[in-house]
Amino acid sequence: MGVVSKRTSMTFFSDPASHYCHRIRIVLAEKGVTVDIEEVDPIAIPEELAELNPYGSLPTLVDRDLSLYESKVMMEYLDERFPHPPLLPVYPVARALSRQYMHRIEKDWCEKVDVILANKDGKVVDQARKELRDSLLGIAPIFTDKPFFMYEEFTLVDCCLAPLLWRLESLGIDMPNTRQAKPLHDYMRRLFERPAFLSSLTEPERDMNS
Repeated sequence: MGVVSKRTSMTFFSDPASHYCHRIRIVLAEKGVTVDIEEVDPIAIPEELAELNPYGSLPTLVDRDLSLYESKVMMEYLDERFPHPPLLPVYPVARALSRQYMHRIEKDWCEKVDVILANKDGKVVDQARKELRDSLLGIAPIFTDKPFFMYEEFTLVDCCLAPLLWRLESLGIDMPNTRQAKPLHDYMRRLFERPAFLSSLTEPERDMNS
């Protein structure tokens, strides 16, 4: 009998500093899911995790005999497994757009965060910082009409974006207090004041934003 089949409850293997893991913790908190969260050092992956996940990567979500190791798949699984409150729109077109927004957040913004965190070339890091800052300022006006990312309600798209915005200070990115940026600052405040967001934070994450 394998390791997976022995499990009787949901377990989330999480890097306490990873923005990809943070998005899952936000979903779990929004849903009020009872889950065992095991904090894992990504440099010292335990053997158990290597058996559950062929890539030995984080995050990894285990629900009885199911093991998931791609964050967007986890988010949608949790939204379907625990339907209240819903974190994706009901209609197919809106759901497809939400998935595409999440894809673009990963390609346009998450990849720049990963460059900033992993690269030792100062010029490369500075360029990634500038591109991320300018891109976020560019989308600030969308929060003038909608309280959340393109929608009236909080969705999985916001779960992807909140961890990035929370980390801006620790990434060395200063968002100006200008009229242009005000809708983005207001959006960030709405995200960061949510009880589920506050409960999702690990100790390292609390230290990222003063």
